[in-house]
Amino acid sequence: MHATALIAGIVIILAVLLDAFETVVLPRRVQRQFRITSWFYRRTWRPWRALATKIKKPTRRESFLGYFGPLSLIGLLALWACGLIFGFALLQYGGGEHVYSGNQPINFGLLLYHSGETFFTLGYGDIVPASGFSRALSVAEAFMGFAFLGVVIGYLPTIYSAFSRREIEISLLDARAGSPPSATELLTRAICSLDQGTLDRLFHDWERWAAEVLESHLSYPVLSFYRSQHSNQSWLGALTVVLDATALVIAGIDGVSNEQARWTFKMARHAVVDLAQVVNARYDPNATERLTSEALVQMRAQLAQKGLRLREGSEAEQKLMQLRMQYEPYAMAMAKNLYISLPPWIRPDTIKDNWQAGPWDRIIQAQALGRIAGERRGIADDHF
Repeated sequence: MHATALIAGIVIILAVLLDAFETVVLPRRVQRQFRITSWFYRRTWRPWRALATKIKKPTRRESFLGYFGPLSLIGLLALWACGLIFGFALLQYGGGEHVYSGNQPINFGLLLYHSGETFFTLGYGDIVPASGFSRALSVAEAFMGFAFLGVVIGYLPTIYSAFSRREIEISLLDARAGSPPSATELLTRAICSLDQGTLDRLFHDWERWAAEVLESHLSYPVLSFYRSQHSNQSWLGALTVVLDATALVIAGIDGVSNEQARWTFKMARHAVVDLAQVVNARYDPNATERLTSEALVQMRAQLAQKGLRLREGSEAEQKLMQLRMQYEPYAMAMAKNLYISLPPWIRPDTIKDNWQAGPWDRIIQAQALGRIAGERRGIADDHF
């Protein structure tokens, strides 16, 4: 018996099973220094992101980045399967006896092939275990193969169900805050068309959404790499807009209650801090300023046009700065790591919302203008 092969096989199998359990079953973040899943995503995301930086067109770059989440999930499952196959091959090599139907003597390459066909229950029968230990290993590996298939069947629908729930609220944000969304746009549209109670209900819905994002992304970190349907939307952008809007309300807007905004800010801030650790974000002391003094003046003016007065003075500005410092460094670090553009505090008025854009709009408008012109010519001919 090869003791080294036996020990190595046991270590590999236990490491893979532990990592799969922590990733799929355990509903909380694991803070251990080394994990197979964390190592895998660090080694695959960095080169993928580096390739994305070479793509100049934003829509194509987002489409390319959007492939990483699903592909990485398939790659992680394949890595687990390969690890189990390799580990069982080491166990068979270390302590098993086999009979091969061909003339070639048994070696590790054949045992690796035998481990693969046993794991996927192919059952060719060209390599037969000849000892009780090797037969027990074959049965255990076949069971592991069925369990792995069950994990794949159960894991993928759970991931996409959580992704769907996340994206529904992001899609709803399009009409409420624009595309890309902004805190100023969210407040002006909500206050001008709705009452204070509706704004509170809006913040309450986003409080629950932030809690769901925190729970789902802690349980399934791969969701952090899943991109939204449109290139100008993202889960991190939506979370940042909610924090921006609640920070403005808490800092002080005349006539607007800040009680619900405080609850929403606390939940959203909790989410952004914890998720920054999930994606392995690093604090950047040289990050650019999101809200410059000029942008703050423009934001005050834009809010004032809609009848909203943001409180002025050094005390109000200091309070807003303190609120921003509680979440902006985390959001900006995550944005840098995930290659996501954070939404501005004020968006240009010339940008259309996603619901306002369509591939046939120009053709439809041209046809409508043609009909109007034709009707006018007909009226003129009848007149003469």
